Amino acid sequence: MTPDQIKLVQDSFARVMPIADQAAELFYGRLFEIAPQVRAMFPAEMSDQRRKLMVTLMTVVNGLNDLDTILPAASALAKRHVGYGAAAAHYPAVGEALLWTLEQGLGEAWTPPVAAAWGAAYATLSGFMISEAYGQQAA
Repeated sequence: MTPDQIKLVQDSFARVMPIADQAAELFYGRLFEIAPQVRAMFPAEMSDQRRKLMVTLMTVVNGLNDLDTILPAASALAKRHVGYGAAAAHYPAVGEALLWTLEQGLGEAWTPPVAAAWGAAYATLSGFMISEAYGQQAA
């Protein structure tokens, strides 16, 4: 990712944080719509899960300037997700749900450069997480 892309991701995420609860609800609603098979991996009561999602996203977004600070936690998270039943094949649906959620939350501020920056951020992190959890060949 370029410094400009990192800034776009960080600035746009700052605009989403005031609606964090709504964004998390949108994300999981969209994820379960496009990948209904993953619903069973989550608890019936999702409020804690939604909060964890937004805290994790905030940590990642804030750490984009120095990826080495967030990669160990991303690795651990990826490996934990294997235990929940997550597969490498689920990552594209998660990315699609995330980008869709951001588009909904940002409205007109969701521009092609912002979309490209978020796509690059997700590709970077998900590729790393997949390789950590399932091996380099899966990524």
